[in-house]
Amino acid sequence: MSSGTAPQQQTLAFWIESPGHGSLRREILAPPGDDEVSVRALYSAVSRGTETTVFHGRVPESEYQRMRAPFQQGDFPAPVKYGYASVGVVEAGPPSLLGREVFCLHPHQQRYVVPAAMVTPLPPGVPASRAVLGANMETALNGLWDAAPRIGDRIAVIGAGVVGTLMAHLCNAMPGSRVELIDINPERAALARSLALDFRPPEQAADECDVVIHASGSEAGLARALQLAGREASVIEMSWFASQSISLPLGEAFHSRRLTLRASQVGTVSPARAARRGFAERMAQALALLDDARLDALIDGESGFDDLPATMAELTARPGALCHRIRYLQTA
Repeated sequence: MSSGTAPQQQTLAFWIESPGHGSLRREILAPPGDDEVSVRALYSAVSRGTETTVFHGRVPESEYQRMRAPFQQGDFPAPVKYGYASVGVVEAGPPSLLGREVFCLHPHQQRYVVPAAMVTPLPPGVPASRAVLGANMETALNGLWDAAPRIGDRIAVIGAGVVGTLMAHLCNAMPGSRVELIDINPERAALARSLALDFRPPEQAADECDVVIHASGSEAGLARALQLAGREASVIEMSWFASQSISLPLGEAFHSRRLTLRASQVGTVSPARAARRGFAERMAQALALLDDARLDALIDGESGFDDLPATMAELTARPGALCHRIRYLQTA
């Protein structure tokens, strides 16, 4: 049986009511059953790329099922409750989790009840305020398992958003590697410096790379990625273009250099690790990799949950945002 169980209670959740418009809805939560936990949210985060697509109703109909978040309610395009970066404290559930701060792939909501197996306790050294980057780090980790960079590699990461910067940060720890973080926004140079990364605008990036990671979400960025790749090199596509069609220069030297263009998607554990890692192990590893205070630089804004309908509309219309953190009332 669960210990510390709570009676039925009300909560507020953020819903996309129609493309470009959201609201807070009141919901009723049943007490957690056996092997469930009741979580009170401390923080959540807006995953700008995916949540912009969802908020504005741009998910292609062909992807409705594959794009579902673990605890999504409703259906695309709307009304839908969507999101996957929540950090909270367990208020009721198994004794081993009671009072623990945990990460959960849950939409923006004050309180929620989920299976205990779906929350991941935060490791020592990772505060709840930084753990909202967990889903981004999980994407970066899975992408690097796909990319398989090696010691001494020349690596280019195009797109200094949250996922791209995290991937460059992880690659930079490899001995002998040459890592460049590339972006058209010169203001990203300060972010790169805070993480001891070399920053380059696209036109100054070094070529003949062994691995190129594209995370800019732009057609021009992917075209530049192909240009920077050396013979027999791999280009890993981290961006999702939703229903947008893009053109690529697959003539020129694409064939003569025998390039590999490969998509990476976090919905599946990379085949390079799937035989030995599950989703829970991958998330635990991702959270452990956040034990670095310098990563706080990726959080460039914070606002209250009560303001989320207006905040989401503003954030998804503004280019260049990094991770925006949502703060919940800290009272029980």
